[in-house]
Amino acid sequence: MMTIASISNITGSELDLVRVRHIHVSCVALSISLFVARGAMQFSGIDWRQIRLLRIAPRLVDTLLLMSALWLAISLQVSNVSSWLGAKLLAVLAYILIGRIALAPQTAPTARGVWFALALVCLIYIVGVAVTRSSSWGTV
Repeated sequence: MMTIASISNITGSELDLVRVRHIHVSCVALSISLFVARGAMQFSGIDWRQIRLLRIAPRLVDTLLLMSALWLAISLQVSNVSSWLGAKLLAVLAYILIGRIALAPQTAPTARGVWFALALVCLIYIVGVAVTRSSSWGTV
């Protein structure tokens, strides 16, 4: 827990780390919100692709998300890349592929729900790995 005394002892590089982590977490929340909003619109029959903001914002947010993730990984000198960070990276790749299928206009409406649910499962796993810093969520 941060106290007034501990805040006054933060160095410039630690403050940068806190800021970038805040940007990263904010981008995660925004990225998930945009994915869910686009999915909900698609299920409702609204062509979200006609809304310019919904075509551009996810790309910008996800680019900033990736850049902040790389900055954090380099700054923290994450050495156990083969464990939790590797699992998170694979899950992110799976989420991108599955989410793309879920939101594709040519995906059959009956299959879309399954792909969307699978993408949400990937997101839950990614957040769990990030929070616990364990590919098994600390259960092993």
